[in-house]
Amino acid sequence: MIIFEKIRWKNFLSTGNQFTEVKLNPQRGTLIVGQNGAGKSTILDALCFVLFNKPFRKINKPQLVNSINEKDCLVEIEFTIGKNEYKVVRGIKPNKFEIHRNDKLIDQDAAAKDYQAYLEKNILQLTYKSFTQVVILGSSTFVPFMQLPAAHRREVIEDLLDIRIFSTMNNLLKDRFKMNEVDCRSTDRDIVFKQQQIEMQEEHIQEVRANNRARIESAKKKREDLSDENEVLLKKVKNLNYMHKVKTEQLGDLTEAVQTMDQMKSIRWKINDKIKTGDKQIQFYTDNQTCPTCTRPIDDSFRTEQLANLDKKGIEYHGALSDLDGKMTILQGKLDDFKLKSDDIQTLSVEIQNKNFTISKNNDIISEKEKEIATLEEQLNSQSKSVKKLSLFEKELLELQGKLTSSKKLQQCYTLISSLLKDDGIKSKIVKTYIPAINQRINSRLQSMDFFVNFQLDEEFNEVIKSRFRDDFTYASFSEGEKQKIDLALLFTWRSIAKMKNSVSTNLLILDEVFDSSLDATGTEDLLKILRDLSEDTNIFVISHKGEVLVDKFPRIIKFEKQQDFSKLIVEET
Repeated sequence: MIIFEKIRWKNFLSTGNQFTEVKLNPQRGTLIVGQNGAGKSTILDALCFVLFNKPFRKINKPQLVNSINEKDCLVEIEFTIGKNEYKVVRGIKPNKFEIHRNDKLIDQDAAAKDYQAYLEKNILQLTYKSFTQVVILGSSTFVPFMQLPAAHRREVIEDLLDIRIFSTMNNLLKDRFKMNEVDCRSTDRDIVFKQQQIEMQEEHIQEVRANNRARIESAKKKREDLSDENEVLLKKVKNLNYMHKVKTEQLGDLTEAVQTMDQMKSIRWKINDKIKTGDKQIQFYTDNQTCPTCTRPIDDSFRTEQLANLDKKGIEYHGALSDLDGKMTILQGKLDDFKLKSDDIQTLSVEIQNKNFTISKNNDIISEKEKEIATLEEQLNSQSKSVKKLSLFEKELLELQGKLTSSKKLQQCYTLISSLLKDDGIKSKIVKTYIPAINQRINSRLQSMDFFVNFQLDEEFNEVIKSRFRDDFTYASFSEGEKQKIDLALLFTWRSIAKMKNSVSTNLLILDEVFDSSLDATGTEDLLKILRDLSEDTNIFVISHKGEVLVDKFPRIIKFEKQQDFSKLIVEET
Protein backbone atom coordinates (compact mmCIF):
# COMPACT_ATOMS: atom_id res chain seq x y z
CA MET A 1 0.00 0.00 0.00
CA ILE A 2 1.16 3.49 -0.87
CA ILE A 3 0.96 5.89 2.08
CA PHE A 4 1.24 9.46 0.80
CA GLU A 5 2.74 11.62 3.54
CA LYS A 6 3.28 15.15 2.23
CA ILE A 7 3.25 17.24 -0.93
CA ARG A 8 4.61 20.74 -1.51
CA TRP A 9 5.01 23.04 -4.49
CA LYS A 10 6.20 26.47 -5.55
CA ASN A 11 5.99 28.57 -8.71
CA PHE A 12 3.37 26.06 -9.82
CA LEU A 13 0.35 27.55 -11.60
CA SER A 14 -0.81 30.49 -9.46
CA THR A 15 1.46 29.61 -6.51
CA GLY A 16 4.40 31.99 -5.88
CA ASN A 17 8.03 31.44 -4.88
CA GLN A 18 7.17 30.23 -1.36
CA PHE A 19 6.45 26.53 -0.88
CA THR A 20 2.83 25.56 -0.28
CA GLU A 21 2.89 22.38 1.81
CA VAL A 22 0.01 20.01 2.52
CA LYS A 23 0.25 16.99 4.80
CA LEU A 24 -1.69 14.12 3.26
CA ASN A 25 -2.31 11.81 6.23
CA PRO A 26 -2.90 13.71 9.50
CA GLN A 27 -6.71 13.25 9.46
CA ARG A 28 -9.17 10.85 7.84
CA GLY A 29 -11.15 13.73 6.37
CA THR A 30 -9.96 17.07 4.98
CA LEU A 31 -12.11 19.74 3.35
CA ILE A 32 -10.41 22.11 0.90
CA VAL A 33 -12.34 25.35 0.33
CA GLY A 34 -11.84 28.63 -1.44
CA GLN A 35 -13.25 30.90 -4.10
CA ASN A 36 -13.06 30.09 -7.80
CA GLY A 37 -9.49 30.57 -8.99
CA ALA A 38 -8.09 30.54 -5.45
CA GLY A 39 -6.06 27.37 -6.18
CA LYS A 40 -8.10 24.62 -4.52
CA SER A 41 -7.60 22.13 -7.36
CA THR A 42 -3.89 22.91 -7.70
CA ILE A 43 -3.18 19.96 -5.39
CA LEU A 44 -4.63 17.59 -8.05
CA ASP A 45 -2.38 18.98 -10.80
CA ALA A 46 0.67 19.01 -8.51
CA LEU A 47 0.02 15.43 -7.42
CA CYS A 48 -0.35 14.08 -10.98
CA PHE A 49 2.52 16.18 -12.31
CA VAL A 50 5.07 15.10 -9.72
CA LEU A 51 4.12 11.41 -10.11
CA PHE A 52 3.33 11.12 -13.84
CA ASN A 53 4.80 14.23 -15.47
CA LYS A 54 1.42 15.56 -16.57
CA PRO A 55 -1.24 17.54 -14.67
CA PHE A 56 -4.69 16.27 -13.80
CA ARG A 57 -6.42 18.98 -15.79
CA LYS A 58 -5.83 19.63 -19.50
CA ILE A 59 -2.99 22.12 -19.09
CA ASN A 60 0.11 22.24 -21.26
CA LYS A 61 3.31 21.64 -19.29
CA PRO A 62 4.86 25.07 -20.05
CA GLN A 63 1.70 26.66 -18.60
CA LEU A 64 2.34 24.97 -15.24
CA VAL A 65 5.17 27.45 -14.54
CA ASN A 66 3.93 30.50 -12.65
CA SER A 67 3.34 33.22 -15.28
CA ILE A 68 4.75 35.96 -13.03
CA ASN A 69 7.97 34.37 -11.78
CA GLU A 70 8.42 32.24 -14.96
CA LYS A 71 10.98 29.87 -13.42
CA ASP A 72 11.84 27.50 -10.56
CA CYS A 73 8.64 25.51 -10.85
CA LEU A 74 9.07 22.64 -8.37
CA VAL A 75 6.86 19.93 -6.85
CA GLU A 76 7.94 17.42 -4.18
CA ILE A 77 6.02 14.50 -2.72
CA GLU A 78 6.90 12.06 0.06
CA PHE A 79 5.35 8.61 0.53
CA THR A 80 6.10 5.21 2.02
CA ILE A 81 5.67 1.71 0.61
CA GLY A 82 6.27 -0.94 3.23
CA LYS A 83 9.54 -0.15 4.99
CA ASN A 84 10.84 2.11 2.22
CA GLU A 85 10.53 5.89 2.28
CA TYR A 86 10.36 7.68 -1.09
CA LYS A 87 10.64 11.26 -2.24
CA VAL A 88 9.97 12.35 -5.82
CA VAL A 89 11.09 15.77 -7.03
CA ARG A 90 10.04 17.19 -10.40
CA GLY A 91 10.66 20.68 -11.76
CA ILE A 92 10.44 22.91 -14.83
CA LYS A 93 12.86 25.73 -15.67
CA PRO A 94 15.17 24.14 -14.84
CA ASN A 95 13.96 20.65 -15.65
CA LYS A 96 14.41 18.31 -12.74
CA PHE A 97 13.38 14.74 -12.02
CA GLU A 98 14.71 12.82 -8.99
CA ILE A 99 13.60 9.72 -7.15
CA HIS A 100 14.97 9.19 -3.66
CA ARG A 101 14.65 5.98 -1.68
CA ASN A 102 15.56 6.10 1.99
CA ASP A 103 17.35 9.44 1.42
CA LYS A 104 19.48 8.03 -1.43
CA LEU A 105 19.10 9.16 -5.04
CA ILE A 106 18.16 6.27 -7.34
CA ASP A 107 20.47 6.00 -10.35
CA GLN A 108 19.15 8.16 -13.18
CA ASP A 109 21.67 7.40 -15.91
CA ALA A 110 18.79 6.09 -17.98
CA ALA A 111 16.80 8.42 -20.17
CA ALA A 112 14.01 10.39 -18.50
CA LYS A 113 11.40 8.23 -20.19
CA ASP A 114 12.91 5.06 -18.76
CA TYR A 115 13.27 6.75 -15.37
CA GLN A 116 9.56 7.54 -15.44
CA ALA A 117 8.77 3.95 -16.44
CA TYR A 118 10.87 2.77 -13.48
CA LEU A 119 8.80 4.95 -11.14
CA GLU A 120 5.48 3.64 -12.48
CA LYS A 121 6.37 -0.05 -12.88
CA ASN A 122 8.81 -0.72 -10.07
CA ILE A 123 7.69 1.68 -7.33
CA LEU A 124 4.11 2.94 -7.75
CA GLN A 125 2.98 -0.09 -9.78
CA LEU A 126 0.22 1.95 -11.37
CA THR A 127 -0.31 4.21 -14.36
CA TYR A 128 -1.81 7.65 -14.68
CA LYS A 129 -5.15 6.18 -15.77
CA SER A 130 -5.29 3.73 -12.88
CA PHE A 131 -4.22 6.37 -10.36
CA THR A 132 -6.90 8.81 -11.44
CA GLN A 133 -9.60 6.11 -11.39
CA VAL A 134 -8.72 4.90 -7.90
CA VAL A 135 -7.66 8.13 -6.17
CA ILE A 136 -9.61 10.98 -7.83
CA LEU A 137 -13.22 11.57 -8.74
CA GLY A 138 -14.83 14.72 -10.05
CA SER A 139 -13.84 17.87 -11.90
CA SER A 140 -15.02 18.88 -15.33
CA THR A 141 -11.87 17.54 -17.00
CA PHE A 142 -12.01 14.12 -15.32
CA VAL A 143 -13.11 11.17 -17.46
CA PRO A 144 -15.04 8.63 -15.32
CA PHE A 145 -14.55 4.91 -15.87
CA MET A 146 -17.82 4.52 -17.75
CA GLN A 147 -16.79 7.17 -20.28
CA LEU A 148 -13.43 5.56 -21.02
CA PRO A 149 -12.91 3.61 -24.25
CA ALA A 150 -12.96 -0.18 -23.88
CA ALA A 151 -9.16 -0.43 -24.18
CA HIS A 152 -8.63 2.12 -21.39
CA ARG A 153 -11.22 0.37 -19.19
CA ARG A 154 -9.25 -2.84 -19.66
CA GLU A 155 -6.01 -1.10 -18.62
CA VAL A 156 -7.61 0.16 -15.40
CA ILE A 157 -9.03 -3.27 -14.49
CA GLU A 158 -5.79 -5.02 -15.35
CA ASP A 159 -3.87 -2.64 -13.07
CA LEU A 160 -6.40 -3.20 -10.27
CA LEU A 161 -6.24 -6.98 -10.61
CA ASP A 162 -2.49 -6.81 -10.95
CA ILE A 163 -2.64 -8.63 -14.29
CA ARG A 164 -1.28 -5.83 -16.43
CA ILE A 165 1.97 -7.76 -16.26
CA PHE A 166 0.44 -10.26 -18.71
CA SER A 167 -0.16 -7.47 -21.23
CA THR A 168 3.36 -6.20 -20.67
CA MET A 169 4.67 -9.73 -21.08
CA ASN A 170 2.60 -10.15 -24.23
CA ASN A 171 3.96 -6.90 -25.67
CA LEU A 172 7.49 -8.01 -24.83
CA LEU A 173 6.69 -11.39 -26.31
CA LYS A 174 5.47 -9.75 -29.50
CA ASP A 175 8.76 -7.89 -29.75
CA ARG A 176 10.69 -11.10 -29.12
CA PHE A 177 8.46 -12.95 -31.58
CA LYS A 178 9.22 -10.36 -34.24
CA MET A 179 12.92 -10.39 -33.38
CA ASN A 180 12.92 -14.20 -33.52
CA GLU A 181 11.02 -14.05 -36.81
CA VAL A 182 13.66 -11.68 -38.15
CA ASP A 183 16.35 -14.04 -36.82
CA CYS A 184 14.69 -16.97 -38.61
CA ARG A 185 14.56 -15.08 -41.90
CA SER A 186 18.10 -13.86 -41.40
CA THR A 187 19.28 -17.39 -40.55
CA ASP A 188 17.46 -18.74 -43.61
CA ARG A 189 19.30 -16.22 -45.76
CA ASP A 190 22.57 -17.09 -44.02
CA ILE A 191 21.98 -20.80 -44.68
CA VAL A 192 21.31 -20.16 -48.39
CA PHE A 193 24.40 -17.97 -48.57
CA LYS A 194 26.49 -20.56 -46.71
CA GLN A 195 25.25 -23.31 -49.05
CA GLN A 196 26.26 -21.13 -51.99
CA GLN A 197 29.67 -20.61 -50.38
CA ILE A 198 30.07 -24.37 -49.94
CA GLU A 199 29.05 -25.01 -53.55
CA MET A 200 31.45 -22.34 -54.81
CA GLN A 201 34.22 -23.69 -52.59
CA GLU A 202 33.67 -27.24 -53.82
CA GLU A 203 33.80 -25.99 -57.41
CA HIS A 204 36.93 -24.05 -56.57
CA ILE A 205 38.55 -27.13 -55.01
CA GLN A 206 37.67 -29.26 -58.07
CA GLU A 207 38.96 -26.54 -60.36
CA VAL A 208 42.20 -26.22 -58.37
CA ARG A 209 42.66 -29.99 -58.31
CA ALA A 210 42.06 -30.25 -62.07
CA ASN A 211 44.41 -27.33 -62.63
CA ASN A 212 47.03 -28.91 -60.34
CA ARG A 213 46.80 -32.22 -62.18
CA ALA A 214 47.21 -30.43 -65.52
CA ARG A 215 50.18 -28.49 -64.14
CA ILE A 216 51.72 -31.72 -62.79
CA GLU A 217 51.37 -33.42 -66.16
CA SER A 218 52.80 -30.38 -67.93
CA ALA A 219 55.73 -30.20 -65.48
CA LYS A 220 56.43 -33.94 -65.86
CA LYS A 221 56.41 -33.68 -69.65
CA LYS A 222 58.70 -30.69 -69.53
CA ARG A 223 61.04 -32.59 -67.18
CA GLU A 224 61.10 -35.63 -69.49
CA ASP A 225 61.66 -33.49 -72.59
CA LEU A 226 64.57 -31.72 -70.95
CA SER A 227 66.02 -35.03 -69.74
CA ASP A 228 65.86 -36.42 -73.27
CA GLU A 229 67.43 -33.26 -74.63
CA ASN A 230 70.24 -33.52 -72.06
CA GLU A 231 70.95 -37.11 -73.07
CA VAL A 232 71.40 -36.00 -76.69
CA LEU A 233 73.53 -33.05 -75.63
CA LEU A 234 75.73 -35.20 -73.39
CA LYS A 235 76.43 -37.55 -76.31
CA LYS A 236 77.33 -34.59 -78.52
CA VAL A 237 79.54 -33.13 -75.80
CA LYS A 238 81.28 -36.50 -75.48
CA ASN A 239 82.03 -36.60 -79.22
CA LEU A 240 83.15 -32.94 -79.21
CA ASN A 241 85.47 -33.59 -76.29
CA TYR A 242 87.03 -36.49 -78.19
CA MET A 243 87.57 -34.35 -81.30
CA HIS A 244 88.96 -31.56 -79.13
CA LYS A 245 91.39 -33.98 -77.52
CA VAL A 246 92.61 -35.31 -80.91
CA LYS A 247 93.05 -31.86 -82.39
CA THR A 248 94.79 -30.61 -79.24
CA GLU A 249 97.23 -33.50 -79.43
CA GLN A 250 97.88 -32.73 -83.10
CA LEU A 251 98.39 -29.11 -82.23
CA GLY A 252 101.06 -30.05 -79.69
CA ASP A 253 103.33 -31.47 -82.46
CA LEU A 254 103.33 -28.08 -84.24
CA THR A 255 104.51 -26.06 -81.25
CA GLU A 256 108.20 -26.57 -82.10
CA ALA A 257 107.55 -25.42 -85.67
CA VAL A 258 106.09 -22.20 -84.37
CA GLN A 259 109.19 -21.66 -82.21
CA THR A 260 111.53 -22.45 -85.21
CA MET A 261 109.62 -20.00 -87.40
CA ASP A 262 110.11 -17.32 -84.80
CA GLN A 263 113.88 -18.09 -84.70
CA MET A 264 114.10 -18.03 -88.52
CA LYS A 265 112.36 -14.68 -88.65
CA SER A 266 114.88 -13.37 -86.15
CA ILE A 267 117.88 -14.75 -88.19
CA ARG A 268 116.38 -13.43 -91.43
CA TRP A 269 116.07 -10.01 -89.87
CA LYS A 270 119.71 -10.11 -88.79
CA ILE A 271 120.91 -11.29 -92.31
CA ASN A 272 118.90 -8.54 -93.94
CA ASP A 273 120.46 -6.08 -91.52
CA LYS A 274 123.98 -7.29 -92.43
CA ILE A 275 123.19 -7.10 -96.17
CA LYS A 276 121.97 -3.52 -95.71
CA THR A 277 125.11 -2.68 -93.72
CA GLY A 278 127.39 -4.26 -96.41
CA ASP A 279 125.51 -2.40 -99.20
CA LYS A 280 126.13 0.88 -97.37
CA GLN A 281 129.84 0.09 -97.01
CA ILE A 282 130.13 -0.84 -100.69
CA GLN A 283 128.40 2.38 -101.59
CA PHE A 284 130.76 4.29 -99.28
CA TYR A 285 133.94 2.89 -100.88
CA THR A 286 132.49 3.30 -104.34
CA ASP A 287 131.48 6.95 -103.86
CA ASN A 288 134.37 8.27 -101.74
CA GLN A 289 138.15 8.77 -102.67
CA THR A 290 138.93 10.40 -99.37
CA CYS A 291 137.77 9.78 -95.83
CA PRO A 292 134.95 12.20 -94.98
CA THR A 293 136.05 12.24 -91.37
CA CYS A 294 139.84 12.81 -91.58
CA THR A 295 139.92 14.02 -95.23
CA ARG A 296 142.83 11.77 -95.92
CA PRO A 297 142.89 9.90 -99.30
CA ILE A 298 141.70 6.25 -99.28
CA ASP A 299 144.20 3.86 -100.67
CA ASP A 300 143.03 2.18 -103.83
CA SER A 301 144.34 -1.21 -102.91
CA PHE A 302 142.58 -0.96 -99.54
CA ARG A 303 139.38 0.11 -101.20
CA THR A 304 139.65 -2.75 -103.73
CA GLU A 305 140.34 -5.22 -100.94
CA GLN A 306 137.43 -3.94 -98.86
CA LEU A 307 135.04 -4.01 -101.77
CA ALA A 308 136.13 -7.59 -102.63
CA ASN A 309 135.51 -8.70 -99.01
CA LEU A 310 132.16 -6.94 -98.91
CA ASP A 311 131.05 -8.56 -102.21
CA LYS A 312 132.09 -11.96 -100.92
CA LYS A 313 130.17 -11.49 -97.65
CA GLY A 314 127.19 -10.15 -99.61
CA ILE A 315 127.11 -13.27 -101.75
CA GLU A 316 127.30 -15.38 -98.59
CA TYR A 317 124.50 -13.42 -96.90
CA HIS A 318 122.22 -13.62 -99.94
CA GLY A 319 122.86 -17.34 -100.22
CA ALA A 320 122.08 -17.84 -96.57
CA LEU A 321 118.92 -15.68 -96.93
CA SER A 322 117.75 -17.67 -99.96
CA ASP A 323 118.32 -20.93 -98.12
CA LEU A 324 116.48 -19.54 -95.06
CA ASP A 325 113.51 -18.39 -97.15
CA GLY A 326 113.18 -21.87 -98.58
CA LYS A 327 113.07 -23.38 -95.15
CA MET A 328 110.59 -20.72 -93.96
CA THR A 329 108.30 -21.46 -96.91
CA ILE A 330 108.20 -25.11 -95.92
CA LEU A 331 107.67 -24.20 -92.29
CA GLN A 332 104.89 -21.72 -93.17
CA GLY A 333 102.83 -24.58 -94.63
CA LYS A 334 103.05 -26.32 -91.31
CA LEU A 335 102.04 -23.10 -89.52
CA ASP A 336 98.99 -22.62 -91.73
CA ASP A 337 97.89 -26.09 -90.80
CA PHE A 338 98.48 -25.18 -87.12
CA LYS A 339 96.15 -22.17 -87.44
CA LEU A 340 93.39 -24.24 -89.03
CA LYS A 341 93.60 -26.79 -86.25
CA SER A 342 93.71 -24.07 -83.61
CA ASP A 343 90.56 -22.45 -85.04
CA ASP A 344 88.83 -25.81 -85.04
CA ILE A 345 89.80 -26.38 -81.42
CA GLN A 346 88.42 -22.93 -80.49
CA THR A 347 85.18 -23.64 -82.31
CA LEU A 348 84.91 -27.00 -80.58
CA SER A 349 85.56 -25.34 -77.18
CA VAL A 350 82.80 -22.78 -77.74
CA GLU A 351 80.37 -25.44 -78.89
CA ILE A 352 81.20 -27.66 -75.90
CA GLN A 353 80.75 -24.70 -73.55
CA ASN A 354 77.37 -23.78 -75.07
CA LYS A 355 76.08 -27.30 -74.85
CA ASN A 356 77.28 -27.67 -71.26
CA PHE A 357 75.52 -24.40 -70.41
CA THR A 358 72.33 -25.69 -72.00
CA ILE A 359 72.65 -28.94 -70.05
CA SER A 360 73.16 -26.99 -66.79
CA LYS A 361 70.21 -24.74 -67.54
CA ASN A 362 68.06 -27.74 -68.35
CA ASN A 363 69.12 -29.38 -65.09
CA ASP A 364 68.05 -26.24 -63.16
CA ILE A 365 64.70 -26.28 -64.89
CA ILE A 366 64.33 -30.02 -64.24
CA SER A 367 65.06 -29.36 -60.51
CA GLU A 368 62.45 -26.57 -60.43
CA LYS A 369 59.91 -28.80 -62.16
CA GLU A 370 60.56 -31.59 -59.66
CA LYS A 371 59.97 -29.15 -56.77
CA GLU A 372 56.84 -27.86 -58.50
CA ILE A 373 55.59 -31.42 -59.01
CA ALA A 374 56.26 -32.26 -55.35
CA THR A 375 54.43 -29.12 -54.14
CA LEU A 376 51.45 -29.68 -56.43
CA GLU A 377 51.20 -33.36 -55.46
CA GLU A 378 51.35 -32.41 -51.76
CA GLN A 379 48.58 -29.83 -52.27
CA LEU A 380 46.60 -32.41 -54.17
CA ASN A 381 46.96 -35.12 -51.58
CA SER A 382 46.91 -33.08 -48.35
CA GLN A 383 44.37 -30.82 -46.43
CA SER A 384 44.93 -27.64 -48.33
CA LYS A 385 43.64 -24.22 -47.20
CA SER A 386 40.70 -24.58 -49.57
CA VAL A 387 39.69 -27.93 -48.06
CA LYS A 388 40.00 -26.52 -44.53
CA LYS A 389 37.90 -23.54 -45.60
CA LEU A 390 35.27 -25.90 -47.01
CA SER A 391 35.27 -27.82 -43.72
CA LEU A 392 34.78 -24.55 -41.84
CA PHE A 393 31.87 -23.58 -44.11
CA GLU A 394 30.24 -26.98 -43.56
CA LYS A 395 30.65 -26.58 -39.79
CA GLU A 396 29.13 -23.09 -39.93
CA LEU A 397 26.24 -24.46 -42.02
CA LEU A 398 25.51 -27.10 -39.37
CA GLU A 399 25.57 -24.39 -36.68
CA LEU A 400 23.19 -22.21 -38.71
CA GLN A 401 20.84 -25.14 -39.29
CA GLY A 402 20.92 -25.87 -35.56
CA LYS A 403 20.25 -22.21 -34.81
CA LEU A 404 17.30 -22.20 -37.24
CA THR A 405 15.86 -25.33 -35.65
CA SER A 406 16.15 -23.75 -32.19
CA SER A 407 14.62 -20.48 -33.42
CA LYS A 408 11.67 -22.33 -34.97
CA LYS A 409 11.13 -24.29 -31.74
CA LEU A 410 11.31 -21.00 -29.83
CA GLN A 411 8.81 -19.51 -32.28
CA GLN A 412 6.41 -22.34 -31.52
CA CYS A 413 6.86 -21.70 -27.79
CA TYR A 414 6.25 -17.98 -28.32
CA THR A 415 3.07 -18.75 -30.25
CA LEU A 416 1.82 -20.97 -27.45
CA ILE A 417 2.71 -18.48 -24.71
CA SER A 418 1.19 -15.62 -26.72
CA SER A 419 -2.12 -17.48 -26.94
CA LEU A 420 -2.06 -17.71 -23.13
CA LEU A 421 -1.17 -14.04 -22.63
CA LYS A 422 -3.82 -12.63 -24.97
CA ASP A 423 -6.93 -10.99 -23.61
CA ASP A 424 -8.90 -14.22 -24.08
CA GLY A 425 -6.24 -16.29 -22.31
CA ILE A 426 -5.06 -16.21 -18.70
CA LYS A 427 -6.31 -12.66 -18.17
CA SER A 428 -9.79 -13.63 -19.32
CA LYS A 429 -9.93 -16.44 -16.76
CA ILE A 430 -8.76 -14.07 -13.98
CA VAL A 431 -11.28 -11.40 -15.03
CA LYS A 432 -14.06 -14.03 -15.09
CA THR A 433 -13.13 -14.91 -11.54
CA TYR A 434 -13.33 -11.32 -10.29
CA ILE A 435 -16.25 -9.97 -12.36
CA PRO A 436 -18.91 -11.37 -9.94
CA ALA A 437 -17.12 -9.81 -6.95
CA ILE A 438 -16.75 -6.50 -8.78
CA ASN A 439 -20.43 -6.43 -9.76
CA GLN A 440 -21.50 -7.38 -6.22
CA ARG A 441 -19.51 -4.47 -4.75
CA ILE A 442 -20.78 -1.99 -7.33
CA ASN A 443 -24.40 -2.88 -6.59
CA SER A 444 -23.76 -2.79 -2.86
CA ARG A 445 -22.40 0.78 -3.16
CA LEU A 446 -25.32 1.83 -5.37
CA GLN A 447 -27.81 0.48 -2.85
CA SER A 448 -26.08 2.34 -0.03
CA MET A 449 -26.80 5.51 -2.02
CA ASP A 450 -30.47 4.48 -2.52
CA PHE A 451 -29.91 3.78 -6.20
CA PHE A 452 -31.66 0.46 -6.78
CA VAL A 453 -30.61 -0.93 -10.13
CA ASN A 454 -28.85 -4.11 -11.15
CA PHE A 455 -25.50 -2.97 -12.58
CA GLN A 456 -23.40 -5.60 -14.34
CA LEU A 457 -20.08 -5.36 -16.14
CA ASP A 458 -19.35 -8.12 -18.65
CA GLU A 459 -15.94 -9.58 -19.46
CA GLU A 460 -15.37 -6.83 -22.04
CA PHE A 461 -16.25 -4.25 -19.33
CA ASN A 462 -19.42 -3.12 -21.05
CA GLU A 463 -22.31 -2.26 -18.72
CA VAL A 464 -25.67 -3.99 -18.56
CA ILE A 465 -28.03 -2.03 -16.30
CA LYS A 466 -31.53 -3.22 -15.42
CA SER A 467 -34.16 -1.66 -13.20
CA ARG A 468 -36.18 -3.61 -10.67
CA PHE A 469 -38.73 -4.03 -13.43
CA ARG A 470 -36.02 -5.51 -15.70
CA ASP A 471 -35.90 -2.51 -18.00
CA ASP A 472 -32.60 -2.09 -19.80
CA PHE A 473 -30.55 1.08 -19.38
CA THR A 474 -27.17 2.42 -20.35
CA TYR A 475 -24.89 4.71 -18.40
CA ALA A 476 -25.65 7.56 -20.80
CA SER A 477 -29.40 7.28 -20.22
CA PHE A 478 -29.18 8.34 -16.56
CA SER A 479 -29.27 11.88 -15.11
CA GLU A 480 -26.05 13.59 -14.06
CA GLY A 481 -26.80 12.88 -10.39
CA GLU A 482 -27.39 9.19 -11.14
CA LYS A 483 -24.22 9.04 -13.27
CA GLN A 484 -22.30 10.51 -10.37
CA LYS A 485 -23.63 7.81 -8.06
CA ILE A 486 -22.47 5.17 -10.56
CA ASP A 487 -19.06 6.87 -10.79
CA LEU A 488 -18.79 6.92 -6.98
CA ALA A 489 -19.83 3.28 -6.74
CA LEU A 490 -17.17 2.34 -9.29
CA LEU A 491 -14.52 4.45 -7.52
CA PHE A 492 -15.14 2.79 -4.18
CA THR A 493 -15.31 -0.61 -5.83
CA TRP A 494 -11.96 -0.09 -7.53
CA ARG A 495 -10.44 0.97 -4.22
CA SER A 496 -11.76 -2.10 -2.42
CA ILE A 497 -10.58 -4.41 -5.21
CA ALA A 498 -7.17 -2.71 -5.23
CA LYS A 499 -6.87 -3.08 -1.47
CA MET A 500 -7.94 -6.72 -1.66
CA LYS A 501 -5.34 -7.40 -4.39
CA ASN A 502 -2.77 -5.06 -2.82
CA SER A 503 -2.10 -3.80 -6.35
CA VAL A 504 -2.69 -0.05 -6.49
CA SER A 505 -3.99 0.41 -2.97
CA THR A 506 -3.36 3.81 -1.42
CA ASN A 507 -4.41 5.90 1.56
CA LEU A 508 -5.38 8.88 -0.60
CA LEU A 509 -8.89 9.63 -1.91
CA ILE A 510 -9.70 13.02 -3.47
CA LEU A 511 -13.21 14.12 -4.44
CA ASP A 512 -13.11 17.25 -6.56
CA GLU A 513 -16.37 19.24 -6.50
CA VAL A 514 -18.41 16.04 -6.21
CA PHE A 515 -20.62 17.63 -3.55
CA ASP A 516 -21.03 20.80 -5.64
CA SER A 517 -22.66 19.30 -8.74
CA SER A 518 -25.55 16.90 -9.06
CA LEU A 519 -25.95 15.38 -5.62
CA ASP A 520 -29.07 16.37 -3.70
CA ALA A 521 -29.25 16.55 0.11
CA THR A 522 -30.02 12.84 0.40
CA GLY A 523 -27.23 11.94 -2.00
CA THR A 524 -24.84 14.15 -0.02
CA GLU A 525 -25.70 12.39 3.23
CA ASP A 526 -25.40 8.98 1.58
CA LEU A 527 -21.96 9.90 0.26
CA LEU A 528 -20.82 11.24 3.62
CA LYS A 529 -21.96 8.00 5.25
CA ILE A 530 -19.95 5.99 2.70
CA LEU A 531 -16.89 8.15 3.39
CA ARG A 532 -17.28 7.65 7.14
CA ASP A 533 -17.53 3.89 6.63
CA LEU A 534 -14.23 3.73 4.70
CA SER A 535 -11.31 2.10 6.42
CA GLU A 536 -9.34 4.10 8.97
CA ASP A 537 -6.25 4.09 6.77
CA THR A 538 -8.02 6.19 4.12
CA ASN A 539 -7.23 9.91 4.00
CA ILE A 540 -10.08 11.69 2.23
CA PHE A 541 -9.72 15.12 0.63
CA VAL A 542 -12.87 16.90 -0.52
CA ILE A 543 -12.53 20.00 -2.71
CA SER A 544 -15.70 22.08 -2.60
CA HIS A 545 -17.25 25.51 -3.04
CA LYS A 546 -19.84 24.64 -0.41
CA GLY A 547 -17.65 25.08 2.60
CA GLU A 548 -20.50 26.49 4.68
CA VAL A 549 -22.52 23.27 4.16
CA LEU A 550 -19.70 20.78 4.72
CA VAL A 551 -17.48 22.60 7.22
CA ASP A 552 -18.91 20.75 10.23
CA LYS A 553 -18.59 17.38 8.48
CA PHE A 554 -14.77 17.24 8.37
CA PRO A 555 -12.23 17.38 11.19
CA ARG A 556 -9.71 19.32 9.08
CA ILE A 557 -10.24 22.42 6.93
CA ILE A 558 -7.76 23.86 4.39
CA LYS A 559 -8.54 27.23 2.82
CA PHE A 560 -6.93 28.84 -0.22
CA GLU A 561 -7.14 32.51 -1.18
CA LYS A 562 -5.78 34.69 -3.96
CA GLN A 563 -3.46 37.42 -2.65
CA GLN A 564 -1.71 39.82 -5.01
CA ASP A 565 -2.18 37.40 -7.94
CA PHE A 566 -0.70 34.49 -5.99
CA SER A 567 -2.58 31.53 -4.57
CA LYS A 568 -1.86 30.99 -0.87
CA LEU A 569 -2.84 28.48 1.80
CA ILE A 570 -3.98 30.93 4.48
CA VAL A 571 -5.58 28.65 7.04
CA GLU A 572 -5.35 25.01 8.02
CA GLU A 573 -7.71 24.04 10.85
CA THR A 574 -7.61 20.67 12.52
